[in-house]
Amino acid sequence: MYIIKVKGKAKIPDYIQLRDENFVLIAYFRADRPLKDLHRYGLEGKETALAAVIEGLTFGKLQKLELA
Repeated sequence: MYIIKVKGKAKIPDYIQLRDENFVLIAYFRADRPLKDLHRYGLEGKETALAAVIEGLTFGKLQKLELA
């Protein structure tokens, strides 16, 4: 799974995209909102780790998502 942080403009907020191994979009959510429904993406119980990864992301840089 891959993750990318997309910079919003003006009134459009920043977003996070989760993509699968074929780079197909599987999740798209606001970066400033609490993480919920992560069980849909196989990330249940990893909310804290994912929040830490999101904080450290650079805008527009795709990176492999590896959570402990």
